[in-house]
Amino acid sequence: MGMPATTEHYWLPADLEQFPEGDGCKYECIDGVLLVTPAPRMVHVAALAHLGLLVQSGLLGRGAKLRVISSTADLRPEPTTVVEPDLFVLRAPATAKTRLDEPACAVLIAEVLSPGTAKRDRGIKRMLYQRVGVPEYWIVDLDARLIERWTPSDARPEILREQLKWTDPVSGVDVVLDLERFFAEVWGDESPAD
Repeated sequence: MGMPATTEHYWLPADLEQFPEGDGCKYECIDGVLLVTPAPRMVHVAALAHLGLLVQSGLLGRGAKLRVISSTADLRPEPTTVVEPDLFVLRAPATAKTRLDEPACAVLIAEVLSPGTAKRDRGIKRMLYQRVGVPEYWIVDLDARLIERWTPSDARPEILREQLKWTDPVSGVDVVLDLERFFAEVWGDESPAD
């Protein structure tokens, strides 16, 4: 369960340096609000790894100049904000020198819901990603076995249960995910028939 956001202090990215590394928690701040999330459940980690693999394999060898990053990397879309999305796809070249503080850097962000993060993933984080113009934001709901897809202009998400098709806005490369198979594999169900 996520720890409550602290509102007594206006938190800035530099303030997060006071927290210990390697304690298993994720520290983020958006518009002065501190967000602390403890280590995720095992199914969350498995879903994230599997999603990253599917997106990466869908892009490989198809001319898309993007890099898939999963967790433990800061993204600074605004001067007063630092977030650690579960998964994000960056425009290439994404190297050690790539600046992650440019709003147009991420072309896709995905968050896997946990019991303690659902409210902020659907609320403050979604509004941030829409405000800075992230072309697509996915909220992966493991329990409901669906993905909510948001774009900057959406008032409501597109709800996807069977298939998700994502088009890289730069290269036009399509990545198609079989969501029924994805959720079955994450939960260890028997694979659905081909």
